Amino acid sequence: MDSASATLEPLFAFMAQSLTTLEFAFNKLPGSAVILRYVKSSHQNDPGRTILEIILVIFAIRTLLQSRTRADRTGKHFIQFSDKEVDELVDEWTPEPLDLPLSATEKADLAAVPVVVGPNGPKPKLASTGKIAINLASFNFTGLAGNEHIKQTAIETLRKYGLGSCGPPGFYGTLDVHMELERDIADFLGTEASILYSQGFSTISSVIPAFCKRGDIIVADRGVNFAIHKGIQISRSTVRWFDHNDLKSLEDVLESIEKDRKKRRGPLTRRFIITEGIFEKDGAMIDLPKLIEIKYKHKYRLILDETFSFGAVGRTGRGLTELYNVPAEKVDMLVGSVAIGLCAGGGFCAGSQTVVDHQRINGTSFVFSASMPALLSVSASEGINILRSSPSILSTLQENVRAARAILDRVDCISIPSHPASPIIHIHIRSPSSSTLHPASAALSPKPSNPSSPLPREAATWDWDIESEERVLQDVVEEALAQGVMITRAKRLRGQETVEARPSIRLALTSALTKKETEKAVTVVKSALTKVLAKRR
Repeated sequence: MDSASATLEPLFAFMAQSLTTLEFAFNKLPGSAVILRYVKSSHQNDPGRTILEIILVIFAIRTLLQSRTRADRTGKHFIQFSDKEVDELVDEWTPEPLDLPLSATEKADLAAVPVVVGPNGPKPKLASTGKIAINLASFNFTGLAGNEHIKQTAIETLRKYGLGSCGPPGFYGTLDVHMELERDIADFLGTEASILYSQGFSTISSVIPAFCKRGDIIVADRGVNFAIHKGIQISRSTVRWFDHNDLKSLEDVLESIEKDRKKRRGPLTRRFIITEGIFEKDGAMIDLPKLIEIKYKHKYRLILDETFSFGAVGRTGRGLTELYNVPAEKVDMLVGSVAIGLCAGGGFCAGSQTVVDHQRINGTSFVFSASMPALLSVSASEGINILRSSPSILSTLQENVRAARAILDRVDCISIPSHPASPIIHIHIRSPSSSTLHPASAALSPKPSNPSSPLPREAATWDWDIESEERVLQDVVEEALAQGVMITRAKRLRGQETVEARPSIRLALTSALTKKETEKAVTVVKSALTKVLAKRR
């Protein structure tokens, strides 16, 4: 026994020395005392937990060290094909289409789109006839599309900077011209700062979820556009709806929300009102001074989408804040389109410096999308300079709007829900029912709508046939095109929008046409409406 102990004594001494060396090396590691204290307390309170954690550590080490692929090197589980069989299988394989085939209606709509030869503008040349048509279909309110000065500036910028930035703004996609445009927009609107987005559609759908999160409250107009609906959906906030362009309904909803909060003794959360300046779906216009009054009364933040009012109304095109003489800083987040208002590309959000800085790390479209090409930024800045120095552009536009409405308001077979000052004019077929437009615009229902539903109470009474009305309106479009005036139906994403909008013809007036040319074109639209709708009766 003594001889065996003497034989193992050097081994025990070596193990003791090794353990001492390991302990000394472990104690020199940063944080080793914390780990040792955790292991001791954990083992003392729950020895079984120590065993479980050792097993988990061993499993993690094994997982990291093992091969990431388990290839069957023997090949016994694979079916062996001859070259002939492989060729036959390849010949028989038919790839599935990336998308569903077009329906008959979609094919007809695609075939009906007029093809323009050369640049688009107020008077493009049609490929089908080779004749010049008057364009009342494109969003070119201020006539900046095709402006020669802007075109030459864009060409010079293209030669200097190249085409694209090839990177998101927060990485290496920001150029000096982007920063200059942000300053130009903020100065033009009278806000502290602004931020650029490279796509117009994704601007509002990124701004909303940047500020509105789960548990926050959003109160939105039932008639807002598809991009706003997408932003609200992404935000996962609690949503309440008020009747379209009805501020009395808005106040009722805000009061019911506060009453419900006090009843449940719930905490105060972030609360937002979301609406449009000029509504894309019908051309109606919000009463901004009254909306600002309600916002301050109930302590809500306001997200105002001026995609179709920026560059369209106001003395110099600043939008509703200029039209109603409301300081822009009273709107918390003022969203607009550079593509529509300035005939360039992308969109913007203007507000306080805090609002803008927050979006630079939380606006998904800003963070993950490549910034807009430099030539579009310079074109937009030049557009702002032109609007500043030429107030006659907007006065000409409003003169054309008044001339068009004077002609269309006398047509008995149609109804127009658009605001008299809106350069977007929607035309509906007049129906015997009192309702003329989704979401609401005729007689108000005696009972309030359900705030939790995007559909108004009178939705059950809508009696229009979408397919038949779209066919009739398309006939009007084609009849007007045959007479040299290019107009369009308001295109919708049927089946994807929360509320299906009633079919309409959408006119987009422009200051690039004279009053006489506008009257001539709208008279053609009037005669096309009268001719086609007379056959329908």
